[in-house]
Amino acid sequence: MNQRKMDGHLLAGNRQSLADFAPEHFSWAQHGAVGVITLNRPERKNPLTFDSYAELRDLFRRLVLVDEVRAIVVQGAGGNFCSGGDVHEIIGPLTQMSMPDLLTFTRMTGDLVKAMRACPQPVLSAIDGVCAGAGAIVAMASDLRVGTARSKTAFLFSRVGLAGCDMGACAILPRIIGQGRASDLLYSGRSLGGEEGLNWGFLNRLVEPEALLQETLDWAQQIASGPSFGHAMTKKMLHQEWAMGVDEAIESEAQAQAICMMTQDFHRAYEAFVAKERPEFKGD
Repeated sequence: MNQRKMDGHLLAGNRQSLADFAPEHFSWAQHGAVGVITLNRPERKNPLTFDSYAELRDLFRRLVLVDEVRAIVVQGAGGNFCSGGDVHEIIGPLTQMSMPDLLTFTRMTGDLVKAMRACPQPVLSAIDGVCAGAGAIVAMASDLRVGTARSKTAFLFSRVGLAGCDMGACAILPRIIGQGRASDLLYSGRSLGGEEGLNWGFLNRLVEPEALLQETLDWAQQIASGPSFGHAMTKKMLHQEWAMGVDEAIESEAQAQAICMMTQDFHRAYEAFVAKERPEFKGD
């Protein structure tokens, strides 16, 4: 069965390319079907600013319309992932803002997490060194996390006089590592080392620092070579089923899987399997 291509009248408004994408506040590169975001202020351990928050949010929103990128890697430059919001460019100005402006800011930061969860591409974070505050949130909001033994992930909000409930942390982190462990990190603001992060399930894999980017890229490329529509559906259901009962989830998955059965990926996989089973295709 051939999957119908999108009508030309719909194509312009529903498909975009990132071939000419040149962000101002982080680096972007494409390795085949994998897009790599590099937070690149290594002299400050790659902090986020008002501008980089907004530009990252807008990129992840745009990725909903991009077919050529099928997985995303997020990394930091210079041996650190991200030190969170820049003290001078974000924290200082926040202390002078009115409540409406503060709410505009906190909603913008939350919109970055929403955009990461809503984009169809699986997002992998390559975590080395400091991964703190909003940086820890970006790692948390990713689908998969590869770290090093020297990585230190800290949800620092309580240490700057704020609540741990920032950018979805109280909803997402317990689902990754459990309620008790999340409570430990969010109340204390302490660092989670690489080995502990792997044991707790926050990190999916632990590798040597010099191999971090390549290992993460290899994993992302493996994912990108799979069924893109199926992976996007898996990501959507993993997110949506947090708020579902089991019966509702089973019905939603039945509908989702039936939709996937209409795709070319499914039919190609079946045809490839049949070809391998045919005697004329078997060796001695």
